[in-house]
Amino acid sequence: MHNVQFLASSAREVLPGRPAILGCPLDVTSTYRSGSDIAPNAIRRASDSIETYSPFLDMDLEDRPFSDLGDLDIAGQLLDSSLDLMEQAASTIHAKGGRLLALGGEHTITLPLVKSLHASFPDLVLIHADAHSDLRDEYEGRPINHATVIKRISEIIGADRLIQLGIRSGTREEFAWMHENGTLLTWDASSAKELAKRVAGRPVYFTLDLDVLDPSCLHATGNPEPGGWFYSDMERLFQALRKMRLIAADVVELNPQLDPSQVGTITASKIVRELLLILGTTGI
Repeated sequence: MHNVQFLASSAREVLPGRPAILGCPLDVTSTYRSGSDIAPNAIRRASDSIETYSPFLDMDLEDRPFSDLGDLDIAGQLLDSSLDLMEQAASTIHAKGGRLLALGGEHTITLPLVKSLHASFPDLVLIHADAHSDLRDEYEGRPINHATVIKRISEIIGADRLIQLGIRSGTREEFAWMHENGTLLTWDASSAKELAKRVAGRPVYFTLDLDVLDPSCLHATGNPEPGGWFYSDMERLFQALRKMRLIAADVVELNPQLDPSQVGTITASKIVRELLLILGTTGI
């Protein structure tokens, strides 16, 4: 358990029906610039620079209790063992009635977290916002890592329950797979209705790789990709998520070591605040 807690956290144990932050400081398969393992506590510390009130959502964390469970202790663990611990922790949070908001770490954390919830929600839909498709069958000889995570998840939930937003980088084969399976959705001012139609009232897990944002907004990530979203695009997605059965989410791939200004880390903290408020109001 870490002493650092997210702004306005009211408990260190799961509160039934309320969001629960869980740090998943995994950074073992990064292939360009490592450092995402220190992101959960960096996001917590940066939360002191923002307000509890969200003018965009017109909601306040002071009125909506949530817990911060600290970080999982995965130091020295092999990848498989780390993923198993994450799956068990997510299952425990769900069993106690909490609504998981995981802080990565690398994007691989999403696989065990989705697996844990899919057992209770077999019709689970994954909304995946990212610059990269993460759909390789294997990468650098490994079937499970940050570049294959969404492909592994699609094999669990089915490609028809995968919706991908903001993707602008991938192999020719990955883009062919997305087009063949219809997972890719262009995100603009007219897309919210199509997104809601695809979700069709089913429970939603939202995974956010922060590199979906343009590097001019957030450059503190291991693999920045030009041509991305601006913060207003993120807010449009928040409005759409408010109308869905959002049951869990994660925020991944912040690299605080690349963020001397802390603008990216503060942006991540603000996003976490908005997701806490949304998770605290949507129904399971």
